[in-house]
Amino acid sequence: RLPVPKLEDTITRYLNAQKPLLNDDQFRKTEELARAFEKGIGRELHEQLVAQDNQNKHTSYITGPWFDMYLKAREPVVLNFNAFMSFNPDPKSEYNDQLIRATNMTVSAIRFMKTFRAGYLEPEVFHLNPEKSDTEIFKKIIRFVPSSVSWFGAYMVNAYPLDMSQYFRLFNSTRLPKINRDELYTDEKAKHLLVLRNGNFYVFDVVDRDGNMLKPSEIQAHLKYILSDDSPAPAFPLGYLTSENRDTWALLRKNLLENGNEEALQKVDSAMFCLSLDDFPIKDFVHLSHTMLHGDAANRWYDKSFNLIITKDGTAGINFEHSWGDGVAVLRFQNEVFKDSTKTPAISPQSQPASVDSSRAVQKLDFKLNDALKAGITKAKQKFDATVESLSLNMIQFQEGGKELLKQKKVSPDAVAQLAFQMAFLRQYDQTVATYESCSTAAFKHGRTETIRPASVHTKKCSEAFVKELSKHSTEELQNLIAECSKYHGRLTKEAAMGQGFDRHLFSLRYLALSKGLALPDFYQDQAYARLNHNIISTSTLVSPAVQLGGFGPVVSDGFGVGYQVQDDWIGCNVSSYPARNGKEFLQCIYKSLEDIFNVLKGKKIGS
Repeated sequence: RLPVPKLEDTITRYLNAQKPLLNDDQFRKTEELARAFEKGIGRELHEQLVAQDNQNKHTSYITGPWFDMYLKAREPVVLNFNAFMSFNPDPKSEYNDQLIRATNMTVSAIRFMKTFRAGYLEPEVFHLNPEKSDTEIFKKIIRFVPSSVSWFGAYMVNAYPLDMSQYFRLFNSTRLPKINRDELYTDEKAKHLLVLRNGNFYVFDVVDRDGNMLKPSEIQAHLKYILSDDSPAPAFPLGYLTSENRDTWALLRKNLLENGNEEALQKVDSAMFCLSLDDFPIKDFVHLSHTMLHGDAANRWYDKSFNLIITKDGTAGINFEHSWGDGVAVLRFQNEVFKDSTKTPAISPQSQPASVDSSRAVQKLDFKLNDALKAGITKAKQKFDATVESLSLNMIQFQEGGKELLKQKKVSPDAVAQLAFQMAFLRQYDQTVATYESCSTAAFKHGRTETIRPASVHTKKCSEAFVKELSKHSTEELQNLIAECSKYHGRLTKEAAMGQGFDRHLFSLRYLALSKGLALPDFYQDQAYARLNHNIISTSTLVSPAVQLGGFGPVVSDGFGVGYQVQDDWIGCNVSSYPARNGKEFLQCIYKSLEDIFNVLKGKKIGS
């Protein structure tokens, strides 16, 4: 179970995170408020939280508050919450044809779903010592250990089973807009796929009434039929509504239901997933990011648990709604679909579609729109277009080294990437700001994520040495500063992964106070608390053989969204920003910082 940290540990960690962001007077005030909270109302709330947690052993203390945080948010899900991960191309280039890849990936996705529902999906396990535990013999033995104690057997060899409770929401699921708080809806009985092309909606069954998957050649035939349909794009594309403010969308949805669209919407909501087929090829990585992060809202349904997007040239990606689950569940799905569709593809370029009557099997959904709905769609489109227009996406690949060299030099690759972000921001804006790095707590029952706070007194000191006082430090001193940052970042990461961060704990205490109708404690009204939670640099990383790149929008209007990956011999960064910040320049500063760090680690003297 996810532990509730000790209150005194949480307050200490909180103050450590505040220290680099505040001057001495501000810090003194924040420390006073924190200590008063720790002795007074904070202690009472903490005891209530622990008691409540003990009564709810079937879940974790963060589950309720975290679902509420997502589902009560009224901002549009696109760009604010939905993230994307794009697939690598199929290594066999002739398989990157849109129809072939769409068929193969759809078949692999259905196979994944069927394997999962039948209880045959291999458990997700984090292997700290893979030589010992990621072996056939371990799997054979652990299979016969009763599940009540099998996790203990796994712990003995440093293997940690991860929580998979989010996985059921991958399929037949959607987020329904409701006034004040949305709802998650899942209908596992539904047998159809939703396909969007050119703003039109199509559905067809992909499993029969016995639960058997349609033949791949039939799925291919139906997708071919959709790809060759020359129906014009609708004048009022419904997809735009899912890019709206959630209360606005909730009212428009009510109108849709009352206007005779209940059956069509039911088909959309319960579909296995949404396959979005785009009619254009990808020009470059920036175009790829824009396409997968937001694309054309006419051809997306952002509320579905995920949209599998495949463009004209077979480039594929996933855009996923975030309330139901986190990156780890989506990544497992992506890894399996990539592996299955490339290693054992269901159809080949030589395969002929089945001779079936697709015009009967495929249903095109028609929506009845009144003037209010048409006006709602027009307004949603204007807002969406304006937001997308203001969004910048930029990226770099640093080719002068990666994980291998950093491990040789005994520093943490993740710590170096995060240090580069701190250094870059200091170089560009001359300040240290609230920074967020996501860390999975799936090692615990119903764990979600915890925050690593990469901005520390160590990164601040090291960044200032590199950016402002280079001439004062020897190469060896700079190496020691990097090592300090690495050690501290490693500690923070370990704490977060073990449920010993401070963010979720403080969040839950605040949630508890508000749910009990108490006045918000002074601690939470501190400007420094608000500033720490205004995450100007929001970061997330993942590395996988299936994923080419990933990204998300800035979480605040004056922030950066940084998706990054540290590969064996290169480092990639994908940065999103709005006009308040210059993402291109930030990336140039990140590049310079990485260059300096790597040169120092190699023992070279660097110039400013």
